[in-house]
Amino acid sequence: MTHTLDEQADLASAQSPVDQTVLVRRLVFAALATASIGALLVLAGFALSAGGFGLVDLVLLLLFAMTTPWLVIGFWNAAIGFVIMRFARDPSTYVVPQAGRAIPPTAIVASTAILMCVRNEPPDRTVRNLGAMMADIEAAGCAERFHVYVLSDTSMPDIASAEAAAFGDLARQWAGRLPLTYRRREANTGYKAGNIRDFLERWGDDHDLMVTLDADSYMTAAAILRMVGIVQANPTLGILQGLVVGLPSTSAFARIFQFGMRLGMRSWTIGSAWWQADCGPYWGHNAVIRIAPFWQHCAIPVLPGTGILRGHVLSHDQIEAALMRRAGYDVRVLAEEDLGWEENPPTLIEFIRRDQRWCQGTLQYVFFVGTPGLPIASRFQLLFAMLMFTGSPAWIGLLLVSTAALAAAPSPAAFIDPDYGAALLAVILVMWFAPKIATVVDVLSRSGLRRRFGGTFRFLASVTVETTFFLLLSPIMWVGHTLLLAGLPFGRAIGWIGQMRDGHSIAWSTALRQLWPQTLLGAACLAVLAVTQPAALPYVIILLAGGLVLSVPICVVTARPSLGLALARLGIGRLPEETGPPAGLTHLQLPALKAVQSTAND
Repeated sequence: MTHTLDEQADLASAQSPVDQTVLVRRLVFAALATASIGALLVLAGFALSAGGFGLVDLVLLLLFAMTTPWLVIGFWNAAIGFVIMRFARDPSTYVVPQAGRAIPPTAIVASTAILMCVRNEPPDRTVRNLGAMMADIEAAGCAERFHVYVLSDTSMPDIASAEAAAFGDLARQWAGRLPLTYRRREANTGYKAGNIRDFLERWGDDHDLMVTLDADSYMTAAAILRMVGIVQANPTLGILQGLVVGLPSTSAFARIFQFGMRLGMRSWTIGSAWWQADCGPYWGHNAVIRIAPFWQHCAIPVLPGTGILRGHVLSHDQIEAALMRRAGYDVRVLAEEDLGWEENPPTLIEFIRRDQRWCQGTLQYVFFVGTPGLPIASRFQLLFAMLMFTGSPAWIGLLLVSTAALAAAPSPAAFIDPDYGAALLAVILVMWFAPKIATVVDVLSRSGLRRRFGGTFRFLASVTVETTFFLLLSPIMWVGHTLLLAGLPFGRAIGWIGQMRDGHSIAWSTALRQLWPQTLLGAACLAVLAVTQPAALPYVIILLAGGLVLSVPICVVTARPSLGLALARLGIGRLPEETGPPAGLTHLQLPALKAVQSTAND
């Protein structure tokens, strides 16, 4: 039932015409983004013209231009999302009309497979999540319409043996109530996309829909039934992606990071859904997919030739979303915060490992942007995903070139105009933080929402901590992306390996071994400026070099379990799920929920 991409080109004719309202939205968004990028570049040009506009200034302007698309698009997504959040009666239905046409759980007849994909991770956490989810589905009275599949690509014999025992026990516990099938492949051909493709070849004919989950995913029965009901009620809906938020955690790194994601994701996602409409994203998990068109139209071919970016695709999801839309089916994202959770990496080192795998996989999209028949919005989705990583070398280039230029200038004012420079910095910061600013304003204006985040004081304290953390973390990640991109021509690649999800301490030596490039780069830039232009140090520290110099202590300190537990008890990074956990989430017995509860009882 699969086709090559060229053979699928004629399937584009099955697409419905673009809705005129959506077309207008896309044109408006494109105009806003284009005008904003132009205005930013003009402002940057004036700022760089303090001593005349020369070759170095042109290089800096070109580097800055590479960073502006992600900055501007994020800003307008957030601005539009904020307006919809504040003024639409039902923001979800406003951007996803299908959400208003749902079948109640009692009317669901679709056979749905729940797929849990695992690889080289101890099974305890997955068993805990699956057991709680299955109990929740049974309590909802819908167990007979679901079948759980644990799809393992584990290659480590000891973990494979533990998996077989753990999932075998779970299957026996649920025998006759909610079926569970465990399957392990000997080789992870095609990575996760190949894992799911193998499921389709074996069991695809047995089910109408599938819910895709990762090893760190969790969804309640209410969320699954709501999304399944929407997809069943809308036959042209191919993929319905739910907004994914972080599970309450006692890891300091994860708590602060996912609090920031919680601030930014909803306004950003609602705004993007407003103009992307039926060409929305798929993030690979916590989504409901219509099996027949996915099986028939969304097979990803092996990229021919040699080279690091050739072969099987690591990051499959956005390509599958584009192919599903090309086949005539809608891909939508539902920006509701109770549809699913995931566990974020507990340390900076684990976060970098995951991020570099995403970076390498996303770069493979370059071979699919020109696929025949893709809608323009889907092509943009692929390009935009790549921009998140390809802009990183530009930021590092800005640090290096501007440090050299400042060192050679007689004074900072001779390098950059103070007035235009200050205006440019203010605009950049507003755009950079716009998604989070939107949610902060929304939370502070709603008393009930403030209480769910732990109260006004805890919320503002968390915002302060996260803002500082974000400014420090961003340049660390930019260097990581740059090193990976620089290493690809020399054969440096990231494989698909298991992740450490439990909190753990990191030794200073381990952190230094992993993060010495960041430390060295930041220290060198600051040393040069300290000798030549000390007045410029505060700006460079805040925006670029500060996080690099502090990367090792940030890594060590945020990995300490004692700090994470203290933050949970203090309410720093408090999420609404910690203040009032949904019934389905309490089944997990999460340590973070226990820490919050113990504080409340003191």
